[in-house]
Amino acid sequence: MSSNSDIIKILFFGDITGRAGRTAVKNYLASLSDKPDFVIANIENASHGFGLTKKNYEELNSCGINCFTSGNHIWDKKDIYEYIDTAENLIRPINYPKGTRGKGCRIFEVKGQKIAVINALGRVFMPPIDSEWQIVTDEINRLKEEGIENVIIDFHTEATAEKICFAKYLAKEYNNDEKALVKAFFGTHTHVQTADEKIYNGMAYITDAGFCGAEDSVIGMDFLTSMRRLSTSMPERYEIAQSEMAQINGVEVLIDNKSATHIKRINLIVDNSKNESEVNVEDNG
Repeated sequence: MSSNSDIIKILFFGDITGRAGRTAVKNYLASLSDKPDFVIANIENASHGFGLTKKNYEELNSCGINCFTSGNHIWDKKDIYEYIDTAENLIRPINYPKGTRGKGCRIFEVKGQKIAVINALGRVFMPPIDSEWQIVTDEINRLKEEGIENVIIDFHTEATAEKICFAKYLAKEYNNDEKALVKAFFGTHTHVQTADEKIYNGMAYITDAGFCGAEDSVIGMDFLTSMRRLSTSMPERYEIAQSEMAQINGVEVLIDNKSATHIKRINLIVDNSKNESEVNVEDNG
């Protein structure tokens, strides 16, 4: 963990997809000598590529991940309804209609500071959902009134423009030269990591953190089934890719009591067949 008491080191993993992604992330976390203070992972695809079983939630919960965000696939496994209300580290998108099971925001205490994590869905090229603009704004205002000084957003949506625009709006609305309330904004959903990490008005930002899963795949899915579906436009069930080589995508962020001070992309290859992870760090440019 970071030694400076004013600095919080945050590790965010893009969409964990299937067993390959779960294994790779567990191995990677176990291999770290400099442990992060707070680990967040998007897990809407963690169980065979679609949804999250209670078994896999408990498996990942025991390996050092502190907070789990999700997206539109969080409902794909039926047993989610049995445990989502009692899963204290799991967040579903906040802009589902009132009365939806689970919570869209949770507050965590890290090194004596409170961090609120909000998960939201976009609306461009996505299933119908309530407006993130109003609901997330209302939630941040509520958190601000409660004295929360650190907010992290996982914005799960397809369109790059929607992610950039929403991030800029939040950074302009809640951050200034003296203090940043929204410390980090991570885009998820496309499973393809973007190369635009930056500190924007005190907020760490990346359009898409990428995914953790089989390296030899089509965004985590088997190549042949993906090819048949995409080339013929005929219905074809996606199958999770099986590969010992897995990729890990995410970002490392440092925040202090004023703003985000550092963001670095993580782009690794892990050999899941080894007892201990062996990673090759690709050039992040």
